[in-house]
Amino acid sequence: MPALCRDCLTSFDAGPRCPSCRSPRVIAHGELWDLSIAHMDCDAFYASVEKRDNPELADKPVIIGGGRRGVVSTACYVARIRGVRSAMPMFKALALCPDAVIIKPRMQLYAEISRRIRAMMEDLTPAVEPLSLDEAFLDLTGTARLHGAPPAVMLARLVRRMREELGITGSIGLSHNKFLAKIASDLDKPHGFSVIGAAETRDFLRDKPVRMIWGVGEAGQDSLDRAGIRTFDDLARWDIRDLTARFGSMGTRLWHLARGEDHRRVSAHSPVKSISNETTFNEDTADADILDGHLWRMAEKVADRAKAKGLAGRVVVLKLKRADFSLITRRHALREPTQIADRIYREARQLMDAVGTGRAYRLLGVGLSDLCGAEAADRMPDLLDPDAARRSEAERATDRIRARFGPDAILKGRALR
Repeated sequence: MPALCRDCLTSFDAGPRCPSCRSPRVIAHGELWDLSIAHMDCDAFYASVEKRDNPELADKPVIIGGGRRGVVSTACYVARIRGVRSAMPMFKALALCPDAVIIKPRMQLYAEISRRIRAMMEDLTPAVEPLSLDEAFLDLTGTARLHGAPPAVMLARLVRRMREELGITGSIGLSHNKFLAKIASDLDKPHGFSVIGAAETRDFLRDKPVRMIWGVGEAGQDSLDRAGIRTFDDLARWDIRDLTARFGSMGTRLWHLARGEDHRRVSAHSPVKSISNETTFNEDTADADILDGHLWRMAEKVADRAKAKGLAGRVVVLKLKRADFSLITRRHALREPTQIADRIYREARQLMDAVGTGRAYRLLGVGLSDLCGAEAADRMPDLLDPDAARRSEAERATDRIRARFGPDAILKGRALR
C-alpha cells in the first residue's frame, strides 16, 4: 500500500514509521497517488497566529473575539477541549473557560497571512477555491507531471511550508470530490492528513450522521430528524423523487450526497453571494437614535464594499438579535439592484419599523443579497421618491471626495449617533 511520510516526504510501502527519518507521521492509503481533490483547513487560525506571535500563550486557552457581549470568532484547541466553540456567546465561553485569554481579532494581520497561504496554494495549482481566510478547496488534477510528484506529496509539502515559513499548521482532506475532501479534513485535526477513497466511500458514510453535510444548519437538521433521517444510511433508503418532493432541490442533492456523489467543480472564481455588516452591542439597547445611527453606518459599509467589488444587490436584508438570543431576519426585494447606501438604509429602516421599535436588541446587521454587476444598478427613477436621484448623485460626489481626501472627509450627522 502506498505510504508517505508527512515530515520528510519520503514515499514507501506502508509501515508504522518512515524508513528514512523514523517519524510516525505517516499517511497510507490504497488510492493515495490517485486522488486530486483536496480541502485545506488551517488549525484554529486566528488563535494560532496569536500564539505564534506570543509564545507565552502556547499552553493557555485563547479565545479570539469581542468583549463579554460579543461572540467567539475562534478558540484554540485548549479552549475547545473545555467546550468553547466558534459563534458561541462570549459569556457562555467564559463560563466554560474562565481563565481564557481574550484577544480582539487583528483582521488585517490574518488577511495578510491568508494571502501568503493562498499564494503557496497557487504555486501548486490555479484551481484554488477559497471558502474563508483559513480554508480552501484545491484541484490538483493533472499537476503530477508539472511538479514531478503526485498531489498527496505536494499537499504534504504545502502544510510543511506553511509551518516553516509562517508558523501556522493546517489539516488536509484528500478525496475524489469536494464534499468528501471537506469531511476528510475534519477527521484528524489539528495538523492532520486524511484520505477518503472512491472504493470506500459508501462504507465510510453508512453510519455517519447527516449533520456532517456542510451547509445543513439546525433548521435543516430538525427537518431531517422529523423525516427520520439521522445517518447517511437513513438517507440512502429514500427514493430521489420522495426526497425532492419533501425537500425541493436540496432533496436531489441529498440523494447524491448519500452515495458520496458531488459533481461540483473547484472554481477559482466563485461569485460572492452576499455582502453584510453586523455588530453586537456592549449592552442591549432599545434607543431609537442609537439603533438608527448603527443602521446608517452599516448601510454605508455594505454600500462601500459593493462599490469596491463592482456589485449591486436586489435584496436588502435586516438582521436583529434580541436579548434572549432569538433571531429576526427580514428581507425586501427591490425593483432594481442597488449599491447606494441611502437606498439600503431606507429599505432597512422600513424593515426595522415593521418589526417594531421599543424592543431591546443585542445585535444589528444589514446586508445585500441576490448580487449582480453594478452596471445594472440604480438606473430607474423612483416615481414615489423624486429626491432619490438627487441623494444618489450627492452620495456619488461624496464617494469621490472621500477617495481623494480620506474616508472621514465627509460624515453624515446620523453617522455620529
